[in-house]
Formats: sequence, structure tokens, C-alpha cells
Amino acid sequence: MKNKIFMYLFFFAVLFIIFQYMNEKSIFQSQEKQITSLTTKVEVADSLRQKSENELMEANYFNLMENDDAMTYLENLGMEAAAVKAQVTDAIIEKNFEENGNPLVPVEGLTGTMRINKVKFLNHRWVIANFSDGNYWGEVLIDYFYDENNQLYLKTIDAVLYPN
Repeated sequence: MKNKIFMYLFFFAVLFIIFQYMNEKSIFQSQEKQITSLTTKVEVADSLRQKSENELMEANYFNLMENDDAMTYLENLGMEAAAVKAQVTDAIIEKNFEENGNPLVPVEGLTGTMRINKVKFLNHRWVIANFSDGNYWGEVLIDYFYDENNQLYLKTIDAVLYPN
């Protein structure tokens, strides 16, 4: 009788060990599959991040604050690039409040006066700006420069009006 109890206990223990082994094996395989899936997602996210960084660097190639030569040029005039950017932007936007619209926009508004909405600095001399009268819009290239007395001058180089 005692031998049968030990034999049943032995078989029960063997079955329990086999069950535990199979259960742990399935858990391990599930975790491996999850790790592989997450690793793939991380690699995809890293490649997308790298692609986004490259696109951002490409988009910022023509940018006053990213152009060391342009910033050096302004510093040699005794000016900070951020201050120049703020001053020029303010001067361009202030012209929106003139009676016949912004004089830097060489296009007459068809449904109202043309006003500059957004300004992007290309370097220490040029700005590209978006303008609109509410229905029609376009872009204008503006040359800005400072004379010997650090007086700001703005001059329109060219503009384009997009078809509606």
C-alpha cells in the first residue's frame, strides 16, 4: 500500500512537472514573440524619427537661426539674430495696418486689402512671407537690410499670387 502511494505521488509529481514545463514554455514563447514585436516597433519608430529629423534639417536649411554665416554677419554689425528677426517681423506686420494694405505686397486684393500673415527668414537678407486678402493668397520675397546707422529698409523682390 505504501509503495502504491509513493508510486502515485511519483506519477503525480512527474505530471505536475510536465505541466509546469509546458506552461512555462508557452509563457516563454509568448514573451519572446512580444519582445520581437516590440523590438520591431522600436526599430520602425527609430527609423521614422531619423527620417523626421532629416526632413526637419532639410526644411531648416534656409533659416536665419540655423545659418551660422548669417548670424555671424549680423553679429559683426553688432546685432543679435533673434532681435533682428523680431524687429523685421514687427516692421513687416506693422505695414499691414496702413490704409491701402501692406505696401510690401505688390498685388492688389480682389476682395479686400492684402495683408501679410506669416514670415519666414531665409538668411540675413531675405524673408519669404505669406499674404492674403481672405480669398486669394500668395507669397512675397522681401529683401531687408540695415544701413550704416542701423536703419532698417524693406524692399519687395518678387511676389506670386496663387490661382483661386
